[in-house]
Amino acid sequence: MRKICVVITARPSYSRIRSALKAIQDHPELELQLVVCASALLERYGSAVQQIKKDGFPIQAQVYMVLEGENLASMAKTTGIGLMELTTVFDNLKPDAVVSVADRYETIATAIAAAYMNIPLAHIQGGEITGSIDEKVRHAVTKLSDLHLVSSQAAADRVIRMGEQADRVFVTGCPSIDIAAAVAQNRNLDFDPFKRYGGVGELDHLNDQGYLVVMQHPVTQEHNLAREQTFKTLHAVHQTGLPVLWFWPNVDAGSDGTSNAIRTFRETHACEQFHFFKNMAPDDFLRLICNARCLVGNSSVGIRECSYLGVPVVNIGTRQAGRDRGANVLDCAYDTDQIKSAIQRQLDHGIYACDPFYGDGTAGTKIAEVLARAPLSIDKKLTYS
Repeated sequence: MRKICVVITARPSYSRIRSALKAIQDHPELELQLVVCASALLERYGSAVQQIKKDGFPIQAQVYMVLEGENLASMAKTTGIGLMELTTVFDNLKPDAVVSVADRYETIATAIAAAYMNIPLAHIQGGEITGSIDEKVRHAVTKLSDLHLVSSQAAADRVIRMGEQADRVFVTGCPSIDIAAAVAQNRNLDFDPFKRYGGVGELDHLNDQGYLVVMQHPVTQEHNLAREQTFKTLHAVHQTGLPVLWFWPNVDAGSDGTSNAIRTFRETHACEQFHFFKNMAPDDFLRLICNARCLVGNSSVGIRECSYLGVPVVNIGTRQAGRDRGANVLDCAYDTDQIKSAIQRQLDHGIYACDPFYGDGTAGTKIAEVLARAPLSIDKKLTYS
């Protein structure tokens, strides 16, 4: 039986891997070793660890590694702490393979630790293109990895062009689409988000107007602009007059600027139409998303899950620059008038057709099967063509 160690570093990483965790847990030839660390453990970023436990996944290790500061130096030092701590975890658990999820900066600590300890590394969601530090991290993790479990054929082609062996690259789809596919079977908003998840804000009910969902994170190369950029979006969604459900930013450099803008705006404007949340269970979150009239911000959720669900998206700025996207995404700059105009265009358009570019809802099972069957090796010979 192969011991598969999966490392989760942030709340988005959990939704990106949950269906695969279940498939690994249920596979007769695999043993799941789950490690939760970084912002996934912290209350201020939604404490994803509580949802992980609620979903029935035993946790073998928890790694506190986030250095306070939300700046470039704290990101680098957090990665260093993670490298030291995860090395000890892997030494204790002795997994047959380690799984690294996506492209957040903390994931490179997982990759380096596994690679230097001669543990085969499987990488989920390699070969994609975006802006920010994620671009560098993603491709660096690809070069450190031994198995590549990618979301699309386009991503697979890029990984192979980077010199990886074609027989080590598997198109599985994105596990987050597995959740979206299940939600698409029953789109009804069958819970009260305010009662179930609390949060803060004067808005305490939804009406027939519908609502906007905002997910805006700082961009590391533009971290000093995070406060100003957030104000642009706040003013734009405020001027629509629609109810706004806004999710708290992640732990990247600049998140203090984002959160400061939110707090300042709440103190200086009438905010009866706003409510702010930290986190939700993946199913509830996507059900909320698929009933929104539009998703606004710069989250990859707008590119990935929303493409499958057909939710209109206004994608702002450079954070998702270059990422493959569907017809549901309308891009604009950090300009209040541009954002407001783009939102109106999406409101006028309404729901889009389902685009299965990032998967068909079976990624978790495919990933587990690859981890059970594929040869595990740390030898790598690169052939560039």
